[in-house]
Amino acid sequence: MTLTTGIPRVTTAVAARTVGVSKLYGMGDAAVTALDDVSVDMLEGQFTAVMGPSGSGKSTLLHMLAGLDRPTSGDVYVGPTEITTLKDTALTLLRRDRIGFIFQSFNLLPTMTAAENIVLPMRIAGRRPDAAWVDSIVETVGLKDRLSHRPAELSGGQQQRVAAARALASRPQIVFADEPTGALDSKSGTELLTFLRTAVTELGQTVVMVTHEPTAASYADRVIFLADGHIVNEMHAATADEILDHMKFLGS
Repeated sequence: MTLTTGIPRVTTAVAARTVGVSKLYGMGDAAVTALDDVSVDMLEGQFTAVMGPSGSGKSTLLHMLAGLDRPTSGDVYVGPTEITTLKDTALTLLRRDRIGFIFQSFNLLPTMTAAENIVLPMRIAGRRPDAAWVDSIVETVGLKDRLSHRPAELSGGQQQRVAAARALASRPQIVFADEPTGALDSKSGTELLTFLRTAVTELGQTVVMVTHEPTAASYADRVIFLADGHIVNEMHAATADEILDHMKFLGS
């Protein structure tokens, strides 16, 4: 385990990054600074966890990187594309084609089977799913025998794994996960985190996950810590206990 101050020099390709990004909510004396001049790279083929106390800016950073919100100042890139100034339609298409999302809520269509939910975004986009790639994801997610079941016939953990498979099915450039284990029991959470870890290690995906759970963050290659809108530190290959100790230091 290594603990470093600031961001080390990037030596691999960058999937997404922010350059001097700040985000303010409100105006005048009531303004709240969620992010303050944040520059960070998210590396391809890496599992990155983002942590910090409540109000530290971790979810805001995820939303900036994913193009779900626009910064007050600074630039955001997905690959080589600067997305900050994209028109709404172009940004929507970029999110559809190059970004995957996993949220606490599963957002599965109840009338569709698991298999149909997994490929739905590509069907809507008029794209033919890559059958071999989807099969590899289904095999990795461990739900091959549940593909014909509708969401009501699946456990919460199984539904979240279907949602995760859906996020990866289009082979996005980067997958963002916002507290993906927050609504799961410990067994289901472990299954989902194992899937995300395997998707990075064996399928070459890039995952950025916001979490408040040290155990969840320990599955990541890299853990970035935020406090008061700033990146204050990061860890690599850290255990849950090491992450918890550092969170205590930050005042979480």
